[in-house]
Amino acid sequence: MSKSTTGPFHESAYRSRQMQAGFTKQQCALQSGFFDKSFKRIFEREALNDPMKLARQHRIQQARKNLGKAFLPCNGVKRPCGSGSYYGTLSGPIEAMSPLSVTQKAHRSPGRNITISPPKKGSGYSYPSVTLSKVKLYASDPYDRAKEVLKKEAAIHRSRLRDGPFKLNLYPRDYFQGNPYRSDKPLLPAHKPLPPAQKDSPVPFKPSSPSKRIGGMKAGTFDKYPSHSTDPYVIRLSKPDNQEPIFRPAPGPKSTPVKSIITVNVNRNVHSANYLSTIPTVRTI
Repeated sequence: MSKSTTGPFHESAYRSRQMQAGFTKQQCALQSGFFDKSFKRIFEREALNDPMKLARQHRIQQARKNLGKAFLPCNGVKRPCGSGSYYGTLSGPIEAMSPLSVTQKAHRSPGRNITISPPKKGSGYSYPSVTLSKVKLYASDPYDRAKEVLKKEAAIHRSRLRDGPFKLNLYPRDYFQGNPYRSDKPLLPAHKPLPPAQKDSPVPFKPSSPSKRIGGMKAGTFDKYPSHSTDPYVIRLSKPDNQEPIFRPAPGPKSTPVKSIITVNVNRNVHSANYLSTIPTVRTI
C-alpha cells in the first residue's frame, strides 16, 4: 500500500544557501573581467619614446652611482661690486689701464655764429611782414564765379554740336523691344458712358386699334401674298460598285524620344554582369 506524503520532497533544496550565478558586469576600465590580473601590452617594444623621459631616467640612474653628496665650497664666489672692479684679484689695479693717467685738454667752446642784425622775436606766426615772402594782397572773387564759368563752358560745348548723339539700333537688348508690354495692335476705343436711362411714363402705351388676325388672305399687309410654286424633285445620284476605296496613308512617327537600334542592341548584350568581359565584335569586309 502506498503511503501518502504530506511533507516536501527535497527539504534541503530551500533550507540552506543555494548556488547563485553572477550577474552581468558593466563595461569599465578595470581588470576584474579578464583572466590576467594586470594589463599586458601587445607591443614588442615601447610604443612611444619620450626623449625628456629617457633623459630624466638616465640622470636618475647616474645620480644613484654617487657615493656621497655633491661638493660644496666653504664660501661662495664673491660678486664684483661694479664693472672694472679689481676686488678679489691677485694683481690688484693696473695703472696703465687707468683713464686718469692720460692728461686731457680743456674743452673750448666754438662760440656763437656771426649775426648781421639781431633776430626778430617770436616765431612769426600770425604776424605780417615777418617771413621772407611778403603778405599776399586780398583779391575779391565774384559770388558763384565757378558756377558761371561752368555754365559758359557748357554753352560753348552745346554750340559746337551739330546733330544729336549717335544711336545704334543693333546693340543687344534684353527683349525684342525696349518695352515688353508694347503691342502692334490698335488700342480699343475708350469706354463711352451709357446714356441716361429714360424714365417710363406711368401710363402704358396703347395702339389706336388692335392688330388684325391672320385670316388666310393676308388682309392688312402692304404686299400681296406671293404665289407658291412646288420645288422640283432632287434625283439622288447612284454610286458605282466597282469604285476603289480612298487611300488614307498611315500616320507618321510621333515627336517622342526614340532609342536607336544600335543603342537597344548594346543595352541588351552588355549589362552590369558582363561589361568587363565583353569584347566588341568587329565585322571585316
